[in-house]
Amino acid sequence: MSTQTIYGVHAVRTILERHPARVQTLRLAEHRDDPRVRAIEELARRHHTPVQRLDAQALKKLLGEVAHQGVAADITPLAPWTEDQLLTALQSSPAPLLLALDGVQDPHNLGACLRTADACGALAVIVPRDRAAQLTPTVRKVAVGAAETTPVVAVTNLVRTLKLLKQAGLWVVGADAAAPKAAHQTDLKGPVVLVLGAEGAGLRHLTQQNCDFLVSLPQLGSVESLNVSVAAGMLLYEAVRQRSAA
Repeated sequence: MSTQTIYGVHAVRTILERHPARVQTLRLAEHRDDPRVRAIEELARRHHTPVQRLDAQALKKLLGEVAHQGVAADITPLAPWTEDQLLTALQSSPAPLLLALDGVQDPHNLGACLRTADACGALAVIVPRDRAAQLTPTVRKVAVGAAETTPVVAVTNLVRTLKLLKQAGLWVVGADAAAPKAAHQTDLKGPVVLVLGAEGAGLRHLTQQNCDFLVSLPQLGSVESLNVSVAAGMLLYEAVRQRSAA
């Protein structure tokens, strides 16, 4: 698998803490010598990771016009999980939280969903293998490191996977603007997979039929629907809120 470059203090620190063996080279701006960057450099040296100090122009040439915060790393990307790997991982998680995207095609939306899924402690993000965004360099860039910590599971048949997750003890909760029950009125504290539909089209009919519950999100304005990554964030944080309260 080819090397990927990630950047930003949080993204680089996280992978050095969780998966140091996958970090090939740490690159730091010459002018960064504050406590956060010194801690990252110490982490790298502790794991015998090569460290390079670069001037501003060299970093810009390497990364382009991005908010890199003077910190970047060349890493071995996290490979997508298989369905079997997902089912195995469920066995060691007492109340897993999963996110499934039913045909989301915009790579920026997938990247944003990965960022939020990572922040909310989701075990994995599930996407269909066909007619949906996959784990591309664009997605990895938008995810700003989350694609290296939160596995993406590309499945042949999403409905079949949802049925397998049900058999494994998870509740399947779909987001639908027309659902009479709101997300905060639904118990999201246990093992659950949150399912969101494609941009504009929403959940496919067959996917809806295989949800245990359909829930809506509060919308007080005049816009017809929320962006899928925003809706995913709202649902994931509602699950986190309930779990924290419990």
